Amino acid sequence: MSRFTYLFKRVALSIPVIIFGTTVTFAIIRLGPLSPAAAILGPQGDARAIRQIEQRLGLNDPLWEQYFDFMSNLFLFDLGQSWVINSGTPAIELIISYAPRTIWLGFWAVLIAIGIGIPLGFYAGLNPNTFSDYFASFGGIVWRAMPNFWLAVILVTVLSQTEQLFGFSWTSFIVETNVVTSPNLAVLKNPTRLLTDPGQAWTNLAKATKQILPPALVLGSASMGTEMRIGRTAVLETINSKYVETAKAKGVSPRVLVWKHIFRNALIPLVPVITAEAFILIGGSVLVETVFSINGIGLLFFRAAEQGDLPLVGTLMYLFILLIVGLNIVQDFAYTIIDPRVGYDG
Repeated sequence: MSRFTYLFKRVALSIPVIIFGTTVTFAIIRLGPLSPAAAILGPQGDARAIRQIEQRLGLNDPLWEQYFDFMSNLFLFDLGQSWVINSGTPAIELIISYAPRTIWLGFWAVLIAIGIGIPLGFYAGLNPNTFSDYFASFGGIVWRAMPNFWLAVILVTVLSQTEQLFGFSWTSFIVETNVVTSPNLAVLKNPTRLLTDPGQAWTNLAKATKQILPPALVLGSASMGTEMRIGRTAVLETINSKYVETAKAKGVSPRVLVWKHIFRNALIPLVPVITAEAFILIGGSVLVETVFSINGIGLLFFRAAEQGDLPLVGTLMYLFILLIVGLNIVQDFAYTIIDPRVGYDG
C-alpha cells in the first residue's frame, strides 16, 4: 500500500464516523426537552403562536424527514440560519464573527502547553530521581488533575483580588484591562498598524494578549501535564536505548548526544499528543470561555444549546466533528512520515 492509498483509505473510513457523529447530534438536539419555538417567543408566547412557529420551522414534519433534511443540508454545507441567538442570521456568519477569539485562545493555550510541558518533561527525564525531577513530576500530576472549570473559577477569583493578596492590581499590571473581558482583536485585522501606528497598536496587542493568557493557561493546563509526563518517559526510554549507548561508546559529545539522538527521538511519541490538542481545546473552550466571558465559539455553543438554537448547535457540532476527524487523519499520516518505523501496510 502506498502512502497516498493509505491516506485515501483513512479518508474513506472517516465518512461513516462523520455520519454516525452527526446522527447522534441530531438525536440529542431534536429529541431533547428544549422547545425552539418556546425559546423564540419567550415566556409570553401562547400555545397557538408556538404551534405556528413549529409549523414554519418544520418541527411538525415526520422525524425521518427532518433527519434527512438535516443531514443533506450539512453535507451540502447549507448550514441554515440561527433561530434564537440572532434570528435570521446565517449560522456561518455567527461562527466567523466568534471564531477569532477562540483561535486566539487556542493559539496561546497550545503555545503555553508546548513551551512549558515539553521542556519540563525533558529536563526531568535528563535528571531522573533528583529533587527537580520529583518536583516537576509532582507538579505535572497535580496540574493535570485539576479540572478546567475549577481552575478557571479559582484563577478569576485570585486575579480579582490581587491587590489584597499580593499588593498589586492585575487590572493595571503592564496595561489597563478588566479582570474578565473578551479580548479586542481589531489590531490583528490590520497588522500593518504595528509598524505605521506602533504606539496604540502594540498597546492593543498587549491588552489582547494579557486578557487571553489566564484562560489560555487554564485551557492548556491538562495537556501541559500530559506532555510533561510523556516527554519525561520518552527521554528515559531513549537514554536507555542501544543506539544511545553506541553513540556514547563512540565518544559522541554530550551536547550532540542530547540534541541529535535523545531529543529528536523523544519527540516522536509527542507528535500525536500535540496534534490531539484540538480535542482538548474543543471541549475545554466551552467551559473556559463561559467562565471567563469570552465571546468565542465555546460560549456561542453553550448559549445555543441552552436556548435550543438547533441549526446553530448542529452546525457547530458538525464542524467540531470534521475538525477532530480531519486532525486524526493528519496525525496518522504525519506519524508515518516522521517515524519510519511505523508502517501503513495491511
